[in-house]
Formats: sequence, structure tokens, C-alpha cells
Amino acid sequence: MTTTTDELVSYEDALATYDPVMGLEVHVELGTKTKMFCGCSTELGAEPNSQTCPTCLGMPGSLPVVNAIGVESAIKIGLALHCEIAEWCRFARKNYFYPDMPKNFQTSQYDEPIAFNGYLDVQLEDGEVFRVEIERAHMEEDTGKSLHVGGATGRIHGASHSLLDYNRAGIPLIEIVTKPIEGAGERAPEVAKAYVAELRELIKALGVSEARMEQGQMRCDVNLSLRPHGREKFGTRSETKNVNSLRSVERAARFEIQRHAAVLNSGGTIIQETRHFHEDTGSTTSGRVKEEAEDYRYFPEPDLVPVAPSREWVEELRAELPEQPLARRNRLREEWGVGAHDMQSILNAGAIDLIVATIEEGADAASARKWWMGELARRANETGTELSEQPITPAQVARVAALVAEGSLNDKLARQVIEGVLAGEGTPDEVVEKRGLKVVSDEGALTAAVDEAIAGNPGIADKIRGGKLQAVGALVGAVMKATRGQADAARVKELILERLGVSEG
Repeated sequence: MTTTTDELVSYEDALATYDPVMGLEVHVELGTKTKMFCGCSTELGAEPNSQTCPTCLGMPGSLPVVNAIGVESAIKIGLALHCEIAEWCRFARKNYFYPDMPKNFQTSQYDEPIAFNGYLDVQLEDGEVFRVEIERAHMEEDTGKSLHVGGATGRIHGASHSLLDYNRAGIPLIEIVTKPIEGAGERAPEVAKAYVAELRELIKALGVSEARMEQGQMRCDVNLSLRPHGREKFGTRSETKNVNSLRSVERAARFEIQRHAAVLNSGGTIIQETRHFHEDTGSTTSGRVKEEAEDYRYFPEPDLVPVAPSREWVEELRAELPEQPLARRNRLREEWGVGAHDMQSILNAGAIDLIVATIEEGADAASARKWWMGELARRANETGTELSEQPITPAQVARVAALVAEGSLNDKLARQVIEGVLAGEGTPDEVVEKRGLKVVSDEGALTAAVDEAIAGNPGIADKIRGGKLQAVGALVGAVMKATRGQADAARVKELILERLGVSEG
């Protein structure tokens, strides 16, 4: 009987027959200065294998010591996920051989995690809130990094040799595991994406990690199975490993739904295996047969004492928790007077904190949203960079908004000022001075420009005198051109009508 197929059924046909069940395992790389069980630096970009020691390389006789900040971060994450925090837990050895794990075991937690039995509410695009139940959040260490050389795909298959960098081995990780996610139906891929997005916002709000998925600081394993409608027993699952973007989480779940359905419809059997996700095609391919927990021969780590956080400490950390991201967005949405769709766009652009900071610098909410979500978002898209990476500060954006509000700049000139700041020409005021961008506010100069425009366009002036007020736009344009866009268009229009003796009413 066949167990694989290259064919996919349509998404609609798959959902007509089967219910998807998901389990999401998210690994969060903590932003500690040192590794989880030794004092080696975690800084990115160092020379390969330059941030290692006998402990993280698993040398005989070396002994681990738990990173206290790592434990604190784990408790904060657990509390923010409404989990129970264990009064006593310990580490375990997860035994397996792979070149990027120099000790031949991973120090992790198995049956005694530090946090368990929680939930996270996530908001979908249409505003519906879906609750994702959390099974556990536990502490562990990251593996090293393998670079497979000589093949076409960068994977081990077809490579001529592999290089190993152990700088990442031992970096603190928190693995957050959901309970089976049922009942999402056709929205399962959307729920998966929304959950990882909300979790990322929560992690960033806690300040325990930057959670940059493109840098591997946060990655998701997408477990998926299908069961025929009306059945209670779960189907066999596949696990798509290390998916590193929100869009890819959604695409991986959708592809696996279609692939599983095709296999089952053809009479085949799903293999419990790991899968690789391919960004270019949105497809997955087989990795290796997936082990069960007993295959790892877990046993308690003999070199580490149990972790027993006091209830007083746990409550102190609970009192320090920031506002939940979903609650914060709902509050800001009300304060800013925007709809759910607009707030989702602001979230997707990574602009919430930037807008908040700009308002704190004195801008009104509408102006702050306008510049970050307009001109600056456009430039970020053009350069393929994050909005937060633009070389302009919230204080500078607030100053641009203030110059517009006081009439020193119009929108066109303000865009030029932003362009100058982004180009490194100085502060907004310095750019205005260097480029000579202030609005022409001298009434005498404006009147002279208006008279010149009227004299140069007598036919248009006659139309306006005859009652065709829409023709005034041509004269406004002539004045704006003459003043290099530095006139107040509204005041120019008023002056034109005054000079022609025409009332707008």
C-alpha cells in the first residue's frame, strides 16, 4: 500500500472529508548574555566555534550550572501564558546522536516542566478570538549549527561534507507546546499563524527575547493530522520542523492538510515523520521517521539540582508582567479610534510600539499613524527592511508632525524632510534649513505669486470670474510650481479668489 503521494487534493475537498488537528511547538531563544548551563557568550556573529567551553562542548568532567535569568524568563513566559508554575521541577537528558549536539544528549525537561496547563487567546483577521490551550513550557538548550556543503539544497542529502559551529550549542531555549488544537476547521492554518504571531508579540512584550523569526530566535514545528468527520481518534501526525516565518506557518499547515488528504484518499497511510518546509514552493518534503518519547531514553539530569522557585518569587514576577498584547491592542484601538482591520495592518507592519512612542513624543495619534503607516512603511517595503530599522526615531517623526501642524511644512515638504532624515542629513529642523523647505508664509510673496499666475493665465481667470470655480485648481498648481511646492495650497486658493473678487460660497 502506498504511503506517499506527489498529488494534492484541493483544500476545499480536504476539509469536506476531514477535520484537521494541530499541535504547535514553538522554540524561543532567550536573550540572555550567557548560555543556559555555562558562561559562554550568546552574541551573534562571532567566528565559528569561538564561543564554546568544555561544558557546552560536553567534555568529560565538565559540570553545568543553571542560568538564573533563563529560569526567570521561563517563569515569566509561563505566567503570561496563564500557566501553573511548578513548585519543584528538574532537568532531564534527552539522548540522541547527531553531530550538532556535541554531548550526544540535550539537557531539557521531560515529565516535569517548569510551566504547564495554560492558554493564549488569539484574534483572527475578522476579530474572532480563538483560545489555544497550552500543554507546557519547558527549559532546554539549543543545538549547534550544521552547514552542509556541496549539495544543491543546503541539506545533508547530496552534500559532500558538513561543517559544524557550536557557538549556538547551549543557548537557552524555552519550548512552548500546545495541546491538540481542534475545532478550527478550515481556519486551522489561519489559527496557526495567528497563534505564533500573538506568541511572538507576548515574548517581545516580556522582554525575554527579540523573537526574530528570520534570525532563528523563534521557530515553530507544525504538527498536523487529519481525522474523518465524526471520528474521535486522532490521525497519524507529521511534524514540519523549524518553520521561521508567520506566512510559512500558515502555508505549511495548509499544504500538509492537502497532502494528508491526498494520501488518505488514495488508500495510503500517513507516516509519522518530520518534514522540511520549502519557502520557494510552499511545499514540504520528507525528513526522517519521527521518534517517540521513549526512543530518547529520557532520565533525570544527575549534574543539576532541581529547580524550586519560591511562591514569593513567582508572585513578584507575576506583578511585573506587562499588559497582554491583545488587551493592549484593544485599548489602543479604542484610544486611537481605528477599526479592527486597521489595527491588524498596524500590527502586521510592526508599527504599534513606534506609533505609541511617537505619541509620547507629542504627536497626535492620527499624525503618528499617518507617517509610520504611510511614507515610512512605503520606504520600508521598497528597501525590504523592517519599519523599526528605518534610520528615523519616533521623536523625529513627532517633530515632522509638529512642523506640519504649525504650518511650517505641508505634506509634500514633510515627505522631503523625512527623505532627508533617512538619508542622514540631520534632524528634521536641520533638513528644513539645509534644503530650504519651509512653507512660504509671507503674504506679500504669496500675493505676488498669485498675481503672476493670474496674469499668465487670463483665460482661466475669466472662467473663475464666470463662476467655474473648479478651474481654480489650475491657478493653485501654477502658484505651487512657482514656489517649489512651498506654499500653503489652502491659503493660495483663498488669495486667488480674493484677487479675482469671487466668493466660494
